Amino acid sequence: MRRLRKVKIVATLGPASDSKGMIRALFEAGADVFRLNMSHGSHDELRARHAIIREIEREFGRPIAILADLQGPKLRCGLFADGAVDLVENAAFRLDLDDAPGTASRVNLPHPEIFAALEPGETVLINDGKIRLKVEKCGADFADCRVEVGGEISNRKGVNVPDVILPLAALSPKDRDDLEFACSLGVDWLALSFVQRPEDVAEARALADGRAAILSKIEKPAAVKAFADILAVSDGIMVARGDLGVELPVQNVPPIQKRLVKACRNAGKPVIVATQMMESMITSPVPTRAEVSDVATAIYEGADAVMLSAESAAGEYPVEAVTTMNDVAVEVESDPVYREMIEASRSAPRESIADAITVAAREIAETTEVVAICCFTHSGTTALKVARERPRVPIIALTPLVGTARRLCLSWGMHCVMTSEVRRFKMAVVNAARAAEKYDFGSDEDQIVVTAGIPFNMPGTTNILRVSSIEMRLMDDFESD
Repeated sequence: MRRLRKVKIVATLGPASDSKGMIRALFEAGADVFRLNMSHGSHDELRARHAIIREIEREFGRPIAILADLQGPKLRCGLFADGAVDLVENAAFRLDLDDAPGTASRVNLPHPEIFAALEPGETVLINDGKIRLKVEKCGADFADCRVEVGGEISNRKGVNVPDVILPLAALSPKDRDDLEFACSLGVDWLALSFVQRPEDVAEARALADGRAAILSKIEKPAAVKAFADILAVSDGIMVARGDLGVELPVQNVPPIQKRLVKACRNAGKPVIVATQMMESMITSPVPTRAEVSDVATAIYEGADAVMLSAESAAGEYPVEAVTTMNDVAVEVESDPVYREMIEASRSAPRESIADAITVAAREIAETTEVVAICCFTHSGTTALKVARERPRVPIIALTPLVGTARRLCLSWGMHCVMTSEVRRFKMAVVNAARAAEKYDFGSDEDQIVVTAGIPFNMPGTTNILRVSSIEMRLMDDFESD
């Protein structure tokens, strides 16, 4: 099950990918991480999917990451007397706290926090931005608006307020319940929706209490503005282009994507590019050329992972979607221009021993016939530093901790291997050589680079590097130093 690409594929599970046979097929086609969307499905359904993934993990003997995506605070308008109305451009329309059924002139908006934050001149978007209202007058329980872009508005359509930071709790009561449920299951990553500020991440981290890594979804203008601070307190990032493209002009999204991916690469933190990557494959066995180009662009940028949403969760061709994404990745990464772009966008070396070791490992791999960089890691830090360098050769991450192995499945170039605890560097080299041989990274005469930290089993101590032949695997476990 060695992947022939370095970018990872995240596949969302849903009604179209609920059985063990289908989930196994998705894994075999190339899915490295499975996303459980907490916005859909009961806890019992999500528990069953989680159990199937772990069964497949045991069956193949390869760690698989599970990402639980929290719904986040959903803002929706109320109900209409006739189910829907047509708003006409330049007409007046009121949003208020009145529970009465809506008409062509008003509707309930059951979110007082929105009214508390609104000011005249600001924009309110409804139904994924299809309806655009401009606030003319507002108070604690109402907003009188002018329709700038009209159309049909119906029951409980989503509402976006792009111009302000809303005084909303980052986690709704449902999110808190889902977070505890996901952590008790043993998921590896928690994705936070509609993050606005670093404090939102801190709240989720406190609740997770080390049981899962925290990934922040960037889908609001406020998050883009505060991105450096959000990145600093997050373990990973998702560029969630769906809502981001609703709240910002669509032409702003591509440059924002590039900036965020570059910043994550510089920080050595995994970044997923998500939303509508192969949307047409929900109903078609082949994607559009534009979708293929979109996936390729994210890979050329050096993203750690690309994600399928409805394509694998509810589409008619989930396996074909994963297969196509895998094929695009293999083709892009074989392009010489890909290496040129990756290396041209590499960040400057940092001033620490661990960073110097990982830079040296990458440089050795680029100037010799080394077939893999093998790193021993407890916390995952060593492996992430190697991944930040985007080396030309595969990265074998060896760890005795299954949680670390699973979390690293999201990171670029990583082949994660469970190994026993080691107390001597010589045995670390032996174990690395055995892993390289077992998973077909090379044969006896080939060489690997091994990095580790002495003393072992202490996070953040990467301080040693050795070049060794895979033949080292033949050494007796009990040979003394």
